[in-house]
Amino acid sequence: MVYSPMQFQHGLSLVQFIERYGTEDQCARALFKARWPKGFECPDCGCRSHCLLDARRLYQCNTCHRQTSVTAGTIFQHTHLPLQKWFLAMHLLTQGKHGLSALELKRQIGVSYETAWKVKHKLMQVMLEREKGRILSERVEADDAYMGGEHHGGKRGRGAPGKAPMLAAVQTSSEEDPSERKVVYLKVQAVPNFKGRTIRRWAKRSLAKTSTVLTDGMRSFNAIGEVVEDHQPMVMEGGWRNSRHPAFKWVNTILGNLKGNILGVCRWISAKHLPRYLAEFQWRFNRRFDLEVILNRLLRAAVLTPPMPQRLLVLAEKGR
Repeated sequence: MVYSPMQFQHGLSLVQFIERYGTEDQCARALFKARWPKGFECPDCGCRSHCLLDARRLYQCNTCHRQTSVTAGTIFQHTHLPLQKWFLAMHLLTQGKHGLSALELKRQIGVSYETAWKVKHKLMQVMLEREKGRILSERVEADDAYMGGEHHGGKRGRGAPGKAPMLAAVQTSSEEDPSERKVVYLKVQAVPNFKGRTIRRWAKRSLAKTSTVLTDGMRSFNAIGEVVEDHQPMVMEGGWRNSRHPAFKWVNTILGNLKGNILGVCRWISAKHLPRYLAEFQWRFNRRFDLEVILNRLLRAAVLTPPMPQRLLVLAEKGR
């Protein structure tokens, strides 16, 4: 068996998690430190001098007298759920190799399905916002793919009903020998179609101008050449042989892992929910090198993400 130090990381065990975040006070202190690493700072005037209104758990600025809670203005705003449950949800979503369905999250943290769904999607929204600006550079493998599709009858291949199009790109190291290349970062995004203007818009937001991008010979991929300095389209034989091409080893491998991860857990995802599920996989993959601190990284991103009520979650899905 090939030993991979990354796969055999210690991570943050459940015992360690309970020791660090087993009480509401521990979670509140961790949330305070994540939001204000240098100490309290008034959201209005920036003053650090403050007092704590202990009965209401509010921090009051001594200059402008603005009162604020540690959750105000963050993804946790107006939550009635104990912080212990939020922290446990973040731990479960970040430590596992595979995703976690809302139904399983419901069972693990002891809430209703509706609450578990909202918690999961708010945390996935944090991941989506954090990964939105990801830019890939150097050597990049890019490919088009679909998520889902009709299983019984109907049209096969491109254009089949129920299939959600997406673009995947993997930044790798640049060794000449394909067997020695390593994956650095991943970017995967749902798109409305594979037209040239769509791919051009995606490339501008996802690829550094100096990158070398390898794609298959799909005509609309030529739009990438208008954005990057070096685009290398390759005419492929089609079918299963494409996945065996050494130039696209990593993007095909990760696409297989992504589909197995998402569909293996949730079975089926509608197109309007897909962007967050892709962002969850991408966020976790791009931070896979240090599982011991991945919860802290999600917590920091959560306090920097503005509130997202459920009605806005639904609007955000429909608008993407």
